[in-house]
Amino acid sequence: MKTKDIEFNADDLVGSVEAFVHHLRGKQKLTLRTATMPLPAPVKPLTPSQVRSIRKKLNVSQPVFAAMMNIPTVTAASWERGRRKPTGAALRLLDIARKHPEVLVAG
Repeated sequence: MKTKDIEFNADDLVGSVEAFVHHLRGKQKLTLRTATMPLPAPVKPLTPSQVRSIRKKLNVSQPVFAAMMNIPTVTAASWERGRRKPTGAALRLLDIARKHPEVLVAG
């Protein structure tokens, strides 16, 4: 049987006991503990040639690429021409597709 070292944190223990006392007295609602996790680094903006490179790596046309990304064809074309820049969730998805193009093909 594997054993795992558990790090003792007195502040966490005291905090949990105090939260339980507040709950028993009706002052606080008990909830699940929240976990912290590291967030991925922000994605740097992609150049038009990088967007085109992602599409060509998939070996698809602009309309097919747009359908895979769930965006209008004109948007994909605008990204490749530099008229518009992908932002937000589209930028994150493009970054993932650049590293793992198979994610756009998987259905």
